[in-house]
Amino acid sequence: MRISARADYAVRAALQLAASQEDGPLKAEAIAEAQDIPHKFLEGILNDMRRGGLVLSRRGLNGGYRLARPAGAISIADVIRVVDGPLVSVRGVRPPDLSYTGPAQALLPLWIALRANVREILDGVSLAEVAASDLPAEVSALTRTPGAWTNP
Repeated sequence: MRISARADYAVRAALQLAASQEDGPLKAEAIAEAQDIPHKFLEGILNDMRRGGLVLSRRGLNGGYRLARPAGAISIADVIRVVDGPLVSVRGVRPPDLSYTGPAQALLPLWIALRANVREILDGVSLAEVAASDLPAEVSALTRTPGAWTNP
């Protein structure tokens, strides 16, 4: 699975908003500076997040962006789906829409299992948990498995 720059920036922007929920709306410039995200690129991402119902925006002197729901009610998967679409696809196709024959037949259940695991992790972690550095125990345990931090 590959996390696009767009998805990474969107999650980071959402986390910045989650960490600032009590402080009122944040300007895009402030988010971009805090997270080292190109401002123009971030504007497009924030617009997608607004259209997707994840953030609200307000114009004016006291305007800016804020989360549309509490950070605990927004999963990391919610953010990624809004800016990038499905979490797992093969050649741009969702796994249930694929079919294979012969020795490749077992690929379909493998892709479905992969999608189920990705969903379990990304749907199971909220912005509030990441912003508070309080990942679920199951997710933290995965980071301690042999080889988790190395590239094969």
